[in-house]
Amino acid sequence: MEPWPCDAIGVLLVRYMDRREFGGDMDERFIPLTETVRALPATTPFVGPEALERTNGAVFKARIGANESAFGPSPKALAAMRDAVAEASWYGDPENFELRQAIAAHHGVGMDNVCVAAGIDSLLGLVVRMLVSPGAPIVTSLGAYPTFNYQVSGFGGALHTVPYRNDFEDPEALLDKAKAVEAPLLYVANPDNPMGSWHGAASVQSLIDSVPTGKVLILDEAYADFLDPVEIPAIDVSNPCVIRMRTFSKAHGLAGARVGYAIAHPALITGLNKIRNQFEVTRVSQAGALAAFQDPQYVGQVVAEVAAGKADIAKIASKHGFTALPSATNFVAIDVGGHEQATRMMAELGRRGVFIRMPGAAPLNRCIRVTVGTEKDRAVFADALADVVASGG
Repeated sequence: MEPWPCDAIGVLLVRYMDRREFGGDMDERFIPLTETVRALPATTPFVGPEALERTNGAVFKARIGANESAFGPSPKALAAMRDAVAEASWYGDPENFELRQAIAAHHGVGMDNVCVAAGIDSLLGLVVRMLVSPGAPIVTSLGAYPTFNYQVSGFGGALHTVPYRNDFEDPEALLDKAKAVEAPLLYVANPDNPMGSWHGAASVQSLIDSVPTGKVLILDEAYADFLDPVEIPAIDVSNPCVIRMRTFSKAHGLAGARVGYAIAHPALITGLNKIRNQFEVTRVSQAGALAAFQDPQYVGQVVAEVAAGKADIAKIASKHGFTALPSATNFVAIDVGGHEQATRMMAELGRRGVFIRMPGAAPLNRCIRVTVGTEKDRAVFADALADVVASGG
């Protein structure tokens, strides 16, 4: 296509400025969006509870839909962040040095094996930008964490999905699909969101070992803190075919601070460092994450609270004839019998002040997904659910 002559651009600017031809708004045809962006829907993966509260004109009584920690950050993290606020006029360390040092020591890897960014969502975007060319086939599970899909579509990749098998992601089928379409990137979460299911260390290690040379597996381990450590395969940073991801958003209770990290072969980390936002993780966030990481006792308390909460939710579900699926996360997927029923229940619970979510693809969407909240949150949920069931919702 030939470049526009200067006089043509000038005519468009005049037409825009006097707003006669465009009726007050610029015609979208004259906004220079890329073809990839132009083709995308104007949506994001999630509708936040704040948006729902604005729509409903009321604050939720129980915010148990986004898998945030109801137990808050470690007191040590809170103290560190309060102290760091006094230096909020300064940029955070662009190398995230102290935090990376602590992470590397904890996992027994080198600092050049660790990249810190604003949560796993940011890391997913960086990996996709690094490895996905427009039109490249990318493989994930149908109904899995939607932010990955959002990033793939945003960078022009072509999604190929594989159904869950018995509410578990299907490593063998995912690998077969990735090989069949020659996908440069494969995404798997273990433990899984939205179902809470998980595969043991041997199964995951087999998947890692089977990734073809020159291809990469993203292993999203956001909920690893809630999984028995024996179920997690050892980290091997000599393998350039896998990127492991962890977060401070769940067990550490720092979702609002936005801190996550990737562990991988140095060449992959170098690639991420070439394109990441150097000042993305703030000074306050770095201080909070470092203090949280150095307080494993508090994380253990949160994990124990979550285990007790999952047992409570299972009892609440069972009381109404619903099935709570086994979970290695901080939420529970409850099988309520069908998609229409799940949709109605989510809406009716929302009207009663309880924010939850549900999986977005069949057959997973026969479930509602409930984050483990405080004891008070669970009581609110129990009362609201009983009311919904009694009313036929």
